[in-house]
Amino acid sequence: MTEQTAPEQEILTEVADGVGLITLNRPKAMNALSRGMVVAIREQLEAWSEDDAVRAVVLRGAGERGLCAGGDVKTLHGMMTQGRAAEAMGYFHDEYRMNHAIAAYPKPYVALMDGFVLGGGVGVSAHGSHRVVTETTKLGMPETGIGFTPDVGGSWLLARAPHRLGRHLGLTSEFATGADAIALGFADTLVASSDLDAVVADLRAALRGADAAEAEAAVDAVLARHAQEPGEAPLIKAAAWLEPAYAHDTVEEVLAELQRVAAEHDDAAVREHAAGIVQTIRAKSPTSVKVTLEALRRLEQIEDGDVRDGLRQEYRIASHMVRRHDMAEGIRAQLVDKDRNPQWDPATVEEVGDDVVQAHFAEPADGELALH
Repeated sequence: MTEQTAPEQEILTEVADGVGLITLNRPKAMNALSRGMVVAIREQLEAWSEDDAVRAVVLRGAGERGLCAGGDVKTLHGMMTQGRAAEAMGYFHDEYRMNHAIAAYPKPYVALMDGFVLGGGVGVSAHGSHRVVTETTKLGMPETGIGFTPDVGGSWLLARAPHRLGRHLGLTSEFATGADAIALGFADTLVASSDLDAVVADLRAALRGADAAEAEAAVDAVLARHAQEPGEAPLIKAAAWLEPAYAHDTVEEVLAELQRVAAEHDDAAVREHAAGIVQTIRAKSPTSVKVTLEALRRLEQIEDGDVRDGLRQEYRIASHMVRRHDMAEGIRAQLVDKDRNPQWDPATVEEVGDDVVQAHFAEPADGELALH
């Protein structure tokens, strides 16, 4: 067995019995990803891809609250408010390269998506080959609440979710359950949270004597033994009335349809839910909401692409958002001053012109994303 640590032990790595284990180790920050962590993860994956002692990789988070709450946006806030936008883009460059490395990894990559899996947490897990959720999973892309848009390749997954529900998650920042995550294409298997240690132990037992050619089948067999029925997926149940609303291609039309449902639906619970969604979307950054819908519309139209298309587009969007008002203001309100009272500019979706939206997709001043 070998064990190594990244800077300040923000990640722990260990190789034993054919399993390379990566543990995100910032439990007090709900394992939020620093730039050093994303670089260390990518470098470790590259090293293990050539290491015959590693037949599969497992990723998990330290602490009781979840796998990962996202990127270290407080640090990004400091960069943006100090005129260091190019430095902020360096973080995104390194993170997106890591996301692509996970998506393209040549060995089984098992992500244990327990508890909160938000933003950057989706990026380190939902592109893996074997994605394991639990009954405690709360998966979300909460970026519109901080004046940003879904990134880390999450926009690609949202654009491929059935029933237009990716649009719903992207615009509202709503959390998905483990069952929803499977139904929407963000995960594969549900395992009891209390069984995760046993999953790791069984993977080691199965891979101890396996060769590279047998590794994927061995991982599949272990996860199948621990798998449970996901149960009801609440978002899929609501798709009957959510899908028609999100079939519209402007935020104004989406809101109008949701308002109609809130006023006219036969089910009082649905009326209340729809009204709540309208309030939720209205509370997010109007610019972010509109850019998110346009980003997903563009990705939905790509037939033969992959996550790289999402990452490259996200990098373009990020390069503009780090230089605009809403992202710094959203992070300030939610995570720095914590007054939960962001002053968006423009203040309403109706005030955000299409020219502003389209400008976010222009070639970035920082250059295009280089994934290799």
